[in-house]
Amino acid sequence: MVEITPSLVTHSSKPLYIQLYHFIKQEVQNGNLAQKTKLPSKRKPAKHLNISQNTIESAYSQLVAEGYIESIPRKGYFVCEVDQNHLEVNSNIPSVKEKKYRATPYRYDFTNTGIEGNAFPFSVYRKLAGEVIRPANKEVLLLGHPQGEYGLREEISKYLYESRGVRCSPSQIIIGGGTPYLIKVLFQLLDGSTFAVEDPGYHRKLVLFENQHEKVKMIPLDEGGLIVSELEKSGANAVFVTPSHQFPCGMVMPITRRLQLLKWAEEKAGRFIIEDDYDSEFRYEGKPIPGLQGLDTAENVIYMSTFSKALIPSLRISYMILPKLLLTIYQSDYFFYTQTVSRIDQEILKRFIKERHWEKHINRMRGVYQKKRDALVVEISRCFPDSVEIIGQDSGLHILVRPNNGMTEKELVEKAAACSIKVYPVSAYGRCDHQTVLIGFAVLSVEEIKDAVELLARAWFK
Repeated sequence: MVEITPSLVTHSSKPLYIQLYHFIKQEVQNGNLAQKTKLPSKRKPAKHLNISQNTIESAYSQLVAEGYIESIPRKGYFVCEVDQNHLEVNSNIPSVKEKKYRATPYRYDFTNTGIEGNAFPFSVYRKLAGEVIRPANKEVLLLGHPQGEYGLREEISKYLYESRGVRCSPSQIIIGGGTPYLIKVLFQLLDGSTFAVEDPGYHRKLVLFENQHEKVKMIPLDEGGLIVSELEKSGANAVFVTPSHQFPCGMVMPITRRLQLLKWAEEKAGRFIIEDDYDSEFRYEGKPIPGLQGLDTAENVIYMSTFSKALIPSLRISYMILPKLLLTIYQSDYFFYTQTVSRIDQEILKRFIKERHWEKHINRMRGVYQKKRDALVVEISRCFPDSVEIIGQDSGLHILVRPNNGMTEKELVEKAAACSIKVYPVSAYGRCDHQTVLIGFAVLSVEEIKDAVELLARAWFK
């Protein structure tokens, strides 16, 4: 048996049993207390150190729990056989540099992600949140349905039918924490598939990241969107498309191309079209374009959309509609997945839609973004030469600009950055002409847009 004589500080913020525990643990780690060494009984160090036996017992109990010592009945406490080579002796907190996110030195950021914060209905949302989070509504504190709350799915199905011509049962809808999460679920449902993506396109990077390169086919675009004849040659059986507003090029897929795409899916069993209708609410010219899913009579279309673009990006509520075949597989094999969206947030959003706040919000935001789009187009026309091309201005929260000034895409981005302006390369999404950049108007105000375009004119043309 050994004697232990730690230096205990009576008036320290650390309790005495914690100090004793750390002392013995350090002695074991340093090898000063050898394996199988018997520790003194609780009574002896209590008298030696002038502390209570309860203090000794608490320290010993923690050491037993962590496996540094063991208690053998009627014999006492002994140091365990611990591999000294694998003990973590260094108690210093490691120094790891935090990677910054969205930290930008730019004065103006032409991003297409984000929302116009001044137009968000804070008072309405706060009121609904207060109605949901109250003692009489305790069920929202519990885990909910794996597919998402039925009430919210019911409101989504009604809204989609009225606004997009999408036909589905609420039971076909899967709610999830963001579109990338739902896409990962799709990869599991369509395991073994070869995926086709628009090139350039939003889904290109994620699909490549999640799948082997030989299982991903890049399909070029023309003025009507994805070229179906190229899709037929690819051998893919699942294709990601953004027909209502192709990202990033902005074209709308015409009805003839949509029917060709549906025909491709019908020609062979196991083919699916994944329609991402990510920002269909914001169309500024012409009538709304119905969803591709509404034209599908063979249940080959998987419809996806999100509330991130129109409501709150940080809310992370997206949804997809599964054809019956895939829904059966999901409910059989993946129903054990816990819902990834807060039940509280789902209930607030359900009320927001049901009480018509969503409809009012969309109408208001459409007007806000149309004013920004108009200001951007007008200022480009005013400040830039006539040779500049604007692409995809009829919908969405961004346009493409081809200055035709002899600069490459890289030079355009760098020249803008030199004037403290952030514009975005289209090449990040796949093939492009390398003389075009993406300019969004989601966050900047009308006045900021005017100032930023004037600076861009100086950077690119003077």
